[in-house]
Amino acid sequence: MNYRLIFSVIILGTVIIFTGCPKKKVQTTPPPTTAGPASVPQLEPEEPEIRGPVEFSTIPELQNINFGYDKFDITPEAGKILQSNADYLKLHPELEILVEGHCCECGTNEYNLALGQKRAQAVRDYYIKLGIPASDIATISYGEEKPININAGPPDSPRCVPNRRAETKVRLKKSK
Repeated sequence: MNYRLIFSVIILGTVIIFTGCPKKKVQTTPPPTTAGPASVPQLEPEEPEIRGPVEFSTIPELQNINFGYDKFDITPEAGKILQSNADYLKLHPELEILVEGHCCECGTNEYNLALGQKRAQAVRDYYIKLGIPASDIATISYGEEKPININAGPPDSPRCVPNRRAETKVRLKKSK
């Protein structure tokens, strides 16, 4: 037997198993320093409370959008879907909106939670630009916790694409 060939196959298999889906470290930024009265913090529009007795629901009129691996930018195709969603939402001002950010299973939990939040925030910002009131849109990140396809494989697998998504869900606004 050729022991060199067997040894090479074992080493190659081990490398593939342990490097198939690399984990990424979360880059944290230091807290902002106070620079005196000249610096005025920019406040984001306030989000509504997402907790409550009535859960947000998926409805067929609102479509999900998908993202590329390690991406949170809105593609032209996704923009068309979000425009259609926004048109529906403008016709139904009685609805509160929750944008959920999701990721595939590659990367650490912390990294995926941060990426899912960036995806949800990108969709929220897009809706605001399309005329949806900021006070009606909340965001949440589930990271890799709620995949459509479990154990979908490496990031370039077609089964992984639906896991990298943003979902728009709604519920009736609370009466005041």
